[in-house]
Amino acid sequence: MYEKVFFGVAQIEARERCDAIDIAACQPFRHAKCYHADMGLVRRAAVAGSWYPAQPDALAREVDRYFDAAGQPPQGDPLAIIAPHAGLMYSGPIAAHAYNLLRGRDVDIAVLVGPSHYVGFDGVAIYDQGAFDTPFGPLPISTDCAAAIARGSQLIAPHPTAHVREHSLEMQLPFLKRVVPNIEIVPLLMGYQRRETAYALGDAIATALHGRRAVIIASTDLSHYQNAATASKLDARVIQQVQRFDADGLMSLLESSPEHACGGGPTVSVMRAARQLGATDACILKYGDSGDVSGDKAAVVGYLAAAFGTFPRTSSQPDQ
Repeated sequence: MYEKVFFGVAQIEARERCDAIDIAACQPFRHAKCYHADMGLVRRAAVAGSWYPAQPDALAREVDRYFDAAGQPPQGDPLAIIAPHAGLMYSGPIAAHAYNLLRGRDVDIAVLVGPSHYVGFDGVAIYDQGAFDTPFGPLPISTDCAAAIARGSQLIAPHPTAHVREHSLEMQLPFLKRVVPNIEIVPLLMGYQRRETAYALGDAIATALHGRRAVIIASTDLSHYQNAATASKLDARVIQQVQRFDADGLMSLLESSPEHACGGGPTVSVMRAARQLGATDACILKYGDSGDVSGDKAAVVGYLAAAFGTFPRTSSQPDQ
């Protein structure tokens, strides 16, 4: 269930960022590094300046534009969200629908769960101290919460190398820092997306978050490089399981067809944790694809914004 990433880092970087746009038009990858600060080891942003603006003013304008276009979020009490992780211009308009739900929320911690695109490993890589840098300033790690999650399963362990180049969590941070500036985070990357791993991580998150004011974030894109009509049909199968709030059903779908969602395992973990923490409803907020921005509907990547929590019983069909 792990994405095939061994056909060249530059090609992966280009295709993920630009969603099947010509590779030669994309900026090359620049290795991220870490540095020490008062809060400990800080992970530098790996794709600032290529996947999204590195200047805070320019980034704020773009993120706020997506928030404005997303409009008023539905009424409800979200415990978890799903958001995509492609280049900001492509997936940002969809992600804004999920993060709009967090405006004004009284939360202290965000637990972020995404797939590892560049490093293959068993289990889950936790970044358990220091901070993640962003153009808006660093987001500190909640060391206490990270330790509590790590205690929940032997499959969860520090693996800093897995985080250095990974974009799936980094692409969530401009939105998160914009709506909840003082939040702390716990970054988690899933390696090989096995049922045992997804379930163990969900259970560990749920146990650790009891009594904490927290939100859980699943980072995933949906189908990759199909024409838009085919992508819509494939993505509808994932959306159906999300709308049903059926983590087991989604896991079974992914085991038979792992190409449906690169962050499918992380999404299963987040759904499982949200259910254990009291979420009763799933809300589909927005669906779209990269062709909505590029105009190229021949080879698209699907994007979904969704939430789990308590929501009024209204229609939650994906808005296309």
